[in-house]
Amino acid sequence: MKLWSESFTDGGRIPERCAFGKYHPQTHVELSDNKNPHLAWSDLPPGTKSLVLLCHDSDVPSRADDVNKEGVTVPASLPRVDFFHWVLVDLAPTIGEIAEGEFSNGIVPRGKPGPEGPRGTRQGINDYTNWFANDPQMAGDYYGYDGPCPPWNDEIVHHYHFTLYATDFDRFPLTGKFAGGDVLRALQGHVLAQARITGVYAINPAAR
Repeated sequence: MKLWSESFTDGGRIPERCAFGKYHPQTHVELSDNKNPHLAWSDLPPGTKSLVLLCHDSDVPSRADDVNKEGVTVPASLPRVDFFHWVLVDLAPTIGEIAEGEFSNGIVPRGKPGPEGPRGTRQGINDYTNWFANDPQMAGDYYGYDGPCPPWNDEIVHHYHFTLYATDFDRFPLTGKFAGGDVLRALQGHVLAQARITGVYAINPAAR
């Protein structure tokens, strides 16, 4: 099973157009184009009935004390946690690829609608739902893809893992509002194969 992207190379930098936020020399960060990246796949195993796609950042600070604050940095030594950027189920194996910008093209305050997505898919909520929960201008359910926006003062580059799962589900067994962790639990025992590509991204020019 193979997974690749024409938007970025495995291990390479995710382009700013596929990010939620990008570097700005005066304000540190500004909103970006928030396009989902192109993804394509092949060599699915026999018996594949539907695909699941998850994207998560494995380098999110476990504490937000110093996030995006002047005069300090988020230290590289801080323990990191996962943050889901895309939760997509019921993707037909016959599709073969997702075009750049097909599922997300711009930022929608309070989140894009869901769970219904393009091509008969369903999309879960990503973790911007929790991140913006206390922001009166942005709070809402963020369905589908919303791209990278790591802290502008983080000392490290973040890694974004796009994982495609071939499953034996005709239809994924979750309904209503679901998140990345819910999907991972439901996948247990139903994955025929999986493939992953990873992109990197940072807003802080000094991140390493």
